[in-house]
Formats: sequence, C-alpha cells, structure tokens
Amino acid sequence: MRKLDIFNHIWPKAFHAKLEQTCKIVDITKRSNDVPMMVDLDERFRVMDLFEGYQQVLSLASPPLEVVAPPDVATELARIGNDGMAELVDRYPERFPAFVASIAMSDMDAALAETERALDTLGAAGVQIFTNVNGRPLDEPEFRPFFELMHERDKPIWVHPARGAKMADYPTEDVSKYEIWWTFGWPYETSVFLARMVFSKTMDALPNLKIITHHAGGMVPFFEGRVGPGWDQLGSRTSSVDYRSLLKELKKRPIDYFRDFYADTATFGSKAAIECALAFFGIDHMLFSSDAPFDPEKGPMYIRETIRCIDAMDLSDEDRHKIYHRNAERLLGLAQ
Repeated sequence: MRKLDIFNHIWPKAFHAKLEQTCKIVDITKRSNDVPMMVDLDERFRVMDLFEGYQQVLSLASPPLEVVAPPDVATELARIGNDGMAELVDRYPERFPAFVASIAMSDMDAALAETERALDTLGAAGVQIFTNVNGRPLDEPEFRPFFELMHERDKPIWVHPARGAKMADYPTEDVSKYEIWWTFGWPYETSVFLARMVFSKTMDALPNLKIITHHAGGMVPFFEGRVGPGWDQLGSRTSSVDYRSLLKELKKRPIDYFRDFYADTATFGSKAAIECALAFFGIDHMLFSSDAPFDPEKGPMYIRETIRCIDAMDLSDEDRHKIYHRNAERLLGLAQ
C-alpha cells in the first residue's frame, strides 16, 4: 500500500549551508541540526527503504525563517530552500512526489512573490507557514493577502507550530523550563492559530481555504466539548467585549469550522491520539504523516510507530487507503 508522508522535514544542502552561514542558532535550530537524516540523503534513503511503498512530501524543518534572519535574508533562504526541494522532487520523483514551499512572512510582498514563483515555476503542492510571525497573530490584516492568494489558487496550507524557549511558562520567569515550550506549547500554538482563523471570520470570507494542521490538530480534538458546547456560549462569561454579537455574526457554529480543517497522524506513536483526531475531523480529513526525522532513532522510529498505529486501528481497507495516500492525492492533486 502506498504511504504518502505529507508532513516530514528536510534541509537541502544549499539551504543548510546558507542557514549556517547567515543565521543565529536558536533552540529549534539546534534540535534540527542534530538529526543526520535532515541533510544526509543517503541516510534518508536508507530509512525510507525500510518501509514498503513509503514516499515523502518534502517541507523545510523549523525554525521559521523570519525568526532567524532579517526579512531580506529570510526571503533568500526561502528561495534557496524551495529551489533545493524542487530539485530533489525532479531528481527523485519515485521517493519525493511533491514538496511544500516555504516563505518568509516578515516581508509580505516578497512572500507573495515567492508563493507564486514556487507554485507556478517550481510546481509546489502548497505552502508551509507557522502559527505566528515573530509573535504576531496571522489574523492581522497584513497577512490576509497570503490567505486570499492560497484560496484563489485552491492550494493547501501546511501549518507548523512555532514557539521557543523564550516564551516562558509563567510571567514571573524568563524562559520555559523542561522543554514545556515544545511538548505542550506547540499543540497550544496550533489550537490558538485555528481559533483566530475562525473568530476573525477568515474562514467565512475564504470558505474553501484548505489548512493542514500538524500533530493531529493540536489540542482541538481532545477538547471537543470546550470547542463545541463551550464556545456555543461565547460571551456569556466576558464583560469587556461583546462576543455574543460575534457569535451571531458567524455563519455556523464554531465547532463546525474546526471540522473543516485537516489533520495529520504525527502523534509520536500514540494510537489513541490518532483515533481522537479521526473521530473529530473525520476520515476524509486525516492525512498520513510521521514527522520524520524527529525521533530517538534519528529517523525510522516515528515512521514505524505511526504505521503500527494506523495498521492497528479498526478501519476498512478503503479508509486505511484514504489516510495513507488517497486523501493527500486528492488534496494535493497528485497522480494516484
């Protein structure tokens, strides 16, 4: 059975060299830099060959480019990264049937230009962004043209969480301890991003926007009761803002917007988490992803464990095919 991994990460050689040459090392960068499979194609191929029918849709790894470089350098890094991934897809189509473009959202004019170049000239399947832009929410008007462009082009957006150790766990502290910023912070970041897309009425304005969430939709599936009946009461506990009127202005229940998003299976080997996400988003909105190469064995473990989880689930053959490859083929417009 074809297994199309739609959210895994790579640093093409030219991109990696430019990153090391021009950018500061941050906590997320160090984590990526310590994984051999991130830049070593021979190691990546060795791992991929362990799994029958396994292919990867390539995307750059963290960090967000706007975090590590000023806008002009970040834009150059995006261009180099996109060129590198497009070259890999062209050279190894049997391994990499598509790639996801990256952009630097700190310069919107440049980001829009690179988006169009990546889609039209390089053949990108979509674009990856992060859940904030240097701490700024993506429902700010400055960023709306990007979402309008992706809606017009009918191309999916991959959303990766962004949060570093400098975002402390408590206001009395300077940094996050024990990597809480990653373990719990990233699912929170994803959930906040989705909520802002809903309540800013972006999803009403752009109803066919296709957003793929990493790590099984963050916190959303587990907190279905809060997202559903809880947000049906929006404004009943808030005195400073009239959220009741906002609730009436939305075209449907808040929870129904959240079900329109897509989720992947990158849960680090948690079958229960995948089942929870599947119950919330539905079979047609679940996509196979391993989050390779981030795992204790430098590549194969999370791929193996994700496959184990999916194969152990009580699914029909048709539904298993949907998760492994058919949903992605439909969403990305790939040959079956």
